[in-house]
Amino acid sequence: MKITDIEVIPIHPRLAQRYDNPAGRARMGGIDSRLVFKIQTNVGVVGYGDYDWPGPPPPSSTFEHLIDRSPFEFMMNDFNLGLGSALYDAMGKYLEVPVYKLLGQKVRDRMAVAAWTRPCPADVFASEVQRSINDGYMIFKMHTNSSFDPLEQAAAAADLNPPNGFRIHFDFNGGGRSVGVVKPLIAKIEQHHPIVGFIEDPLPKRNLDGWRSLTEHTSLTIVHGGVPVLGGYHEIRHGVADAYMMGGSIADIMRRGMTAASADTQVILQLTGGTLMKAMTLHLAAVLPTASGHSINLDDQYDEDITTKRIGVDNGLSQVPEAPGLGLDVDEEMIQKVASNKTMADTRLRMIGILRLPDGAVIHTPRNPHPPLITGREEGDIRGINLERWEDDGSPEFEQAYQAMKAEWEPKTRGDWID
Repeated sequence: MKITDIEVIPIHPRLAQRYDNPAGRARMGGIDSRLVFKIQTNVGVVGYGDYDWPGPPPPSSTFEHLIDRSPFEFMMNDFNLGLGSALYDAMGKYLEVPVYKLLGQKVRDRMAVAAWTRPCPADVFASEVQRSINDGYMIFKMHTNSSFDPLEQAAAAADLNPPNGFRIHFDFNGGGRSVGVVKPLIAKIEQHHPIVGFIEDPLPKRNLDGWRSLTEHTSLTIVHGGVPVLGGYHEIRHGVADAYMMGGSIADIMRRGMTAASADTQVILQLTGGTLMKAMTLHLAAVLPTASGHSINLDDQYDEDITTKRIGVDNGLSQVPEAPGLGLDVDEEMIQKVASNKTMADTRLRMIGILRLPDGAVIHTPRNPHPPLITGREEGDIRGINLERWEDDGSPEFEQAYQAMKAEWEPKTRGDWID
């Protein structure tokens, strides 16, 4: 089997209906742009992969050297994960085996999966959590943000009386906080909000001592996410976290995943894309010995996808596919449809941020402000802070407020928030 053609198709699947409002449109841009990789071979086997990709597609020069070569020459590849997945999909289909059999010995049939969204007010967060509960999830991940109070968000989720064992995964985003703010914040979460089970990236990656201090003084699971500044092995050796989130290429995930297994350290997988990418995640989790943590994908974000079926969630778990390749059929007509969709950015309206501070002050800002610039305090250090969005409604009141906000903020910013 040899590769005869590689097609890269930008797609823009429609996001879930729940984001069709100012709170959704303000924060969910970008994830409605993905890339589909379609690999054709001389024996008629076609491999597919997809990946979250908000920018222009990579030039063909980055993968044209694969043409006229066998996909099996590129096992454990370091390519873009969408391309790497498409290669494995083709290999599995050719051999009539699921992808995990090309990766290693299977150690699990199912994996815990998490729902996901971006920062939002506590009431919107509660509705997102309820949605995830209704869909069968037991873990919900969200990035925190300096415009919102994570204690209020956690309380709003707990008020839903979720099923026993349901947990919130807060991503603190790494920078912007010191140990002096993070340590008491985590202590308050641990004491008053047991619904929170995971804290990701509480400090900058370089602060190894700070990470160790947090890990030693809380029962919450501290998660090391993103790209490790020391390569991954040294972070594990220094014990900076309880679990390590992994992404990147197939080769990188397998290398780091086996390193974590050698240290008996839990692995969490975060691979962003649609249902095809969720399938690839499950195949990787099937063979990584300590990938007993949850996975984070974006498949729960779309009303449209390119596969003929979705991967279900039952009691927080999804089944590893057993059909050949990634284990899913692709709808070519749907690929063409979502390739022609407009993106959220194409239809974005002007917007004003309405930042409410606990002292009652109300400040009009760009749609995504940076409150520490306004308050002089670190993210997570202000109780009761909240952000609402006022979308252009065509009224004279909006226009007057928008022009006043623009006059104040444009000199302080690059202006990319204006339209």
